[in-house]
Amino acid sequence: MTIVLLYGILGAAAVAALMLLSAIRVLGTEERAVVSRLGRVLGARGPGLFFVAPVLDRVVKVSVRTTALTIPHQEVITKDNVTLRVDAAAYISVADPVRAVLDVDDYRHATYEAAQTALRSTIGRFELDDLLAERDEVNQQLQQRVALAVQGFGIDVKLVETRDLQLPKGIRRAMGLQAQAERELRAKVVYAQGELEAAESLVRTAGLLEGQPAAMQLKMLSTLADLAGKKGSTLILPVPTELLRLVDRLSTGTEALNGQR
Repeated sequence: MTIVLLYGILGAAAVAALMLLSAIRVLGTEERAVVSRLGRVLGARGPGLFFVAPVLDRVVKVSVRTTALTIPHQEVITKDNVTLRVDAAAYISVADPVRAVLDVDDYRHATYEAAQTALRSTIGRFELDDLLAERDEVNQQLQQRVALAVQGFGIDVKLVETRDLQLPKGIRRAMGLQAQAERELRAKVVYAQGELEAAESLVRTAGLLEGQPAAMQLKMLSTLADLAGKKGSTLILPVPTELLRLVDRLSTGTEALNGQR
């Protein structure tokens, strides 16, 4: 009888020890526990050491670390009726563990679905050019729409960004032609501006030289000196016909004077 009593005491002690161990819970800094007793939520516990009532309490662990959700490529039609494929990434964390457990079955899946819907509706509000040029504005509106969709889930939407925009081949080819035409147009404008500035400089220079014949002569001599310094160059100096006639008359008069002598 004494042995049976001893075994009974040892068994009760073992059960008590197991229940005591099951009542002790320890959570890391990145975790929270939603505790419910007999179906009624008591609140969130943790991090650190806390106690629960064995058998009576139910504990659901929730991570409060930031989670990245990848939104796969979606077929989206822009405001100007251009079909493209776009994907995005959403970064979320649990702000209210109790609501994340009670108000939604799977907060990650719910946020994932809400982000897909928000991606389609947000891209559809922009034209293609605005979508490519104003990525920050698109991402901001996308984040606001996702946050609004999951505001009752106890989720904090930290960031939502579009990643890859896949355009149809025809659109990419048209955009390439447009960019090339714009570059050629800019080149022609720059060349025309250079020609205009050069012409204006020549007009001002001609006006200055016209009033100073000596300056014109010096400029001509300077140009001839520059050309003569180049190897293999041939200079052709135009001489007025009147000057040649004057030289001929002078030479004829000189010969007549020598004959008389």
